[in-house]
Amino acid sequence: MSNDALSSLLKEYEQKKLNAEMDLEKRKNNLYKLIPRLEQIDTELSTLGINTAKNILNNISKPDSVDNLKLKIANLKKEKEALLIQNGYSLDYLKPFYECKICNDTGFILDKNYKTTMCNCLKQKLLNISFNKSNISNINKENFNNFNELLFSDEVDLAKYRFNISPRRNIINIKNKSIEFVNNFDNPEYKNLLFVGTTGLR
Repeated sequence: MSNDALSSLLKEYEQKKLNAEMDLEKRKNNLYKLIPRLEQIDTELSTLGINTAKNILNNISKPDSVDNLKLKIANLKKEKEALLIQNGYSLDYLKPFYECKICNDTGFILDKNYKTTMCNCLKQKLLNISFNKSNISNINKENFNNFNELLFSDEVDLAKYRFNISPRRNIINIKNKSIEFVNNFDNPEYKNLLFVGTTGLR
């Protein structure tokens, strides 16, 4: 996969993320006009959140006052949720509607070791690009489900094939190795496959 294809996809992801966030702002502003109390709550939540963080970082507040701030925040969130439900909106209406809920349209996620890895949605798009460039047009017919091993001879002919196994056993081994490769495609420890042969070999 070329860097150009990846760069192009990342720009597409950046635009998708921006569109989702712009859409959120538009929905939020419309909702604030319909339900002014929601804007007041969001402003109060922002202020309380900043004050809580400052008090914790500066260690100037007693534990009970921090708890009071957290309680106020929790109560405001409950009020906000109640207002949304009462007016017929879902609880996630004031959140960005990302196409991919896993990576939030960034293309990347943090794994369990806090290492950045490519999201499956971006991997799939890269695979689609590779697939479209591979000239594979009959994948619905030409696949392992339709593979017929009986087309290959079951006779061992060392002089002709230079193998001490039959063509049928050989092709079955190739098929199994290919399936194993696909099943381990995301494993960086797994080796690639290399197919060689004369021009036009099938």
